[in-house]
Amino acid sequence: MKFYVGSGMKNANLVEYYQDKLKEAGWEQTYNWVKNINNDINIDEIKEYAKLEQEGVMNSDVVVILLKAGRGAHIELGMSIALNKKTFLCSLTENEFSLENTVAFYELPNVVKLVGTPDENIKEILKFNKEKRDEIEFTKKLSL
Repeated sequence: MKFYVGSGMKNANLVEYYQDKLKEAGWEQTYNWVKNINNDINIDEIKEYAKLEQEGVMNSDVVVILLKAGRGAHIELGMSIALNKKTFLCSLTENEFSLENTVAFYELPNVVKLVGTPDENIKEILKFNKEKRDEIEFTKKLSL
């Protein structure tokens, strides 16, 4: 399963934690934007990073967005939704999904809202891989 993890720069350590756990489970990361965080950046580098992040979302099967996220992560969320990717929104609290804080796009069918610790959320994300494998096996059996 190919994945991309988006969030705000302030969550870089948490992003790396999710990435590491998904890779440990055998998933393939499409792009790691965290490696490009630095204070000495120019517009040409920003353009290149944007292209790489876009490709990361496009080449993934699953997009994980860690909330609270910034503008860039919500653009990644929009790309993921437009490309009909399975999208997981992960939060430590229900507050991100309250009526005051929610975004209408959080309610689309390919978006899954998860509330819990990183390990609890990762466990739920990893279930998607099993469901997808089971679906493929079922389809193969039907075609026999």
